[in-house]
Amino acid sequence: MIYKNLLLTALLACGLSVYGQQNQYLTVSKDGKKVGLSEAGASFLAQLPLHCIQTEYPNKPNHTIETAQEVALSPKQLHPSFYGCLDWHSSVHGHWMLVKILKTYPNLPETQQIIAMLENSFSTENLQKEADYFNQYKLAKGFERTYGWAWVLKLDEELLTWDNPMAKRWHKSLQPLTQVIVQRWMEYLPKQTYPNRTGVHPNTAFGMVFALDWARATKNIAFEQLLVQRSKDYYFKNKAVAATLEPDGTDFLSPSLEIADLMRRVLAPQAFVQWFNQFYTAEGLKNVLQLPIVSDRSDYQIVHLDGLALSKAWCLLGIAKQLPKTDLRKKQFQEKATTFLQKTLPNIANGNYGGDHWLGSFAMYALSLEVE
Repeated sequence: MIYKNLLLTALLACGLSVYGQQNQYLTVSKDGKKVGLSEAGASFLAQLPLHCIQTEYPNKPNHTIETAQEVALSPKQLHPSFYGCLDWHSSVHGHWMLVKILKTYPNLPETQQIIAMLENSFSTENLQKEADYFNQYKLAKGFERTYGWAWVLKLDEELLTWDNPMAKRWHKSLQPLTQVIVQRWMEYLPKQTYPNRTGVHPNTAFGMVFALDWARATKNIAFEQLLVQRSKDYYFKNKAVAATLEPDGTDFLSPSLEIADLMRRVLAPQAFVQWFNQFYTAEGLKNVLQLPIVSDRSDYQIVHLDGLALSKAWCLLGIAKQLPKTDLRKKQFQEKATTFLQKTLPNIANGNYGGDHWLGSFAMYALSLEVE
């Protein structure tokens, strides 16, 4: 595994040094707008969640202990489906990543291993226990709010949009948990007076992005309307956002870009451009287009900044799609996104569990986005 990591790093560093050059894991389009994932690359990325989904320790359970009896509960006892990958949310998006890979690359050497692992995680019994957790423990009402909630809906959406008998069965098993999460969203948003603008898990805009995608994919009109209205409540009047202060030292999300990524879903293209022009100052936009500096990838918090580069890439690609062809920022954002991917992908699997247990999912999501 160490050799494979080093090999990937060497190939990526060499193959991505010039736009248009290719290697066995990734491809870059001739115009430099799109970084793609080959089957060999998908096979490599699959190894990351395959390694961690059933790795119970180390673990950050994030469980608030209410009684002495709960002290002895293991992560797997609390969460029979999503106990690995250090924490619950990373396990959820590790499962999303495997579904995405299986859906997109069905003939990998790891295919049967992926199916076997997902069959276990997506058993009706295990997923019912995951759903029950939110009601069984009084203080679990806000568990994984809203980052983990968002990834559950992204996982559900991925299964829903896959016309495959196996996926349909897994999707059906996931419904008790999905419906609990939607109920939590519906209860929480009306009373969330202020959005969270952090660059880590509680970020409101990031969670609402995935939630809105899910609502539209499932045609849940009431949920969609609530998300659109709260997005406007929180962000429509925002101007000259303080983007020059980004990032914080452990960010894996850009607070301002996440807002823009949400609002480009909420507003019509012309209205979005008008909003966007007032949202950023020139200095703020220049700042968020800088590549994060990661000083120590063995540090579980500092390595978050690799995730920031990847999430910036997907936000910029999405925002670019809403800009007219005559807007010079369209090409600039696409090129910046490609640069962020170029510089960051060699580091997503460097043998340190702090990054290996989750960065692959961010890479997969960024690489899966279409570019105009």
